[in-house]
Amino acid sequence: MLKSSVAVDRLVFREAMSHFAASVCLVTTDGPAGRRGVTVTSVCSVSDDPPTILVCLNQKSGANTRFDHNGVFAVNLLASRNEPVARAFSGEGNLELEARFAAGRWTTLATGVPILEDALVSFDCRVIDSRPVATHRVLIGEVLAVAEPIGGDSLLYRARRYHTL
Repeated sequence: MLKSSVAVDRLVFREAMSHFAASVCLVTTDGPAGRRGVTVTSVCSVSDDPPTILVCLNQKSGANTRFDHNGVFAVNLLASRNEPVARAFSGEGNLELEARFAAGRWTTLATGVPILEDALVSFDCRVIDSRPVATHRVLIGEVLAVAEPIGGDSLLYRARRYHTL
């Protein structure tokens, strides 16, 4: 077994991780703490009994505390047609919150969280666990509702570029 006593450089790690192809998701929340949305690639299924999803959010943005405070979030799996929405919510153009939300059409399901109408599929969740891990906050949500899936090509992110599958 290869052992190393040298820590991996943060930039080397980030470059290596950029080679992962990942689905692009828009995570949204709304409630007493206010509305928020952020483009992420760090989403995965935890369990199907009960249906549970895990999301990682960067703690650098203080606005991401709204997810915890509201206690609810949605994961919107983006289609290639949603690339402008992904770009808006990733911070491109430094748009204000309302301008970001103006980039899409929204509905709600069980929790009242914004659901992107033309996403491939959306999961409406209640936060059941939240904890800091290094630079990120890991949210675990119980899925309370799922939007009707819509056809289309998937939006992926790899090598710091959007791709279609």
